[in-house]
Amino acid sequence: MTLVLSRLEELYPEVESALVTGNPYQKLVATILSAQCTDARVNLVTPALFVRYPDARALARAEVAELEGLIHSTGFYHAKARHLLGASLQLVERHDGEVPADLDALLALPGVARKTANCVLNDCFGVASGIVVDTHVARLALRLGFTVADKGRAEIIERDLMALVPREHWIVVSHRLIAHGRAVCTARKPACDRCPLSELCPSDGRV
Repeated sequence: MTLVLSRLEELYPEVESALVTGNPYQKLVATILSAQCTDARVNLVTPALFVRYPDARALARAEVAELEGLIHSTGFYHAKARHLLGASLQLVERHDGEVPADLDALLALPGVARKTANCVLNDCFGVASGIVVDTHVARLALRLGFTVADKGRAEIIERDLMALVPREHWIVVSHRLIAHGRAVCTARKPACDRCPLSELCPSDGRV
């Protein structure tokens, strides 16, 4: 694991979330929208969304039809609109309209599971609450032998990674794995022949 972390740091020294946001509220909304949707698509939708609903209080008052129209292209828009409205209402009622820097409080919000909560805490508050497990992280964790769980078992994958990765790397490791998953270790055709991690990867040439 130490060698993999060092190699990833050499390859991707400066990494950050691909979701373009400016505050915890925007990060929460964008991450909810990113479920089963590309970050690029979310980034196309959020500018108009944030102009229309600049904070949780505004979003809590949104008309369902208008909100669904703005987020339609992200997919599953009925459920996502319901989650956004429910989460924003709870933020207003329980947290004075602010996004809490607390894992349990975030997990209590509609539409928020560990991935979303970790994204907000890691990127907005610098809190190493856990490791963000998206499809790229899940795929690479399995291929690199860090877990035996498939991508549908995000909480198990996160637990396995947390046991292997030192806590001071929890925030950045997901960004680096995501970057490598997009650039080299892709889902359909991983470029094992040009992968700088190949000699460290038990799946090299067999995935």
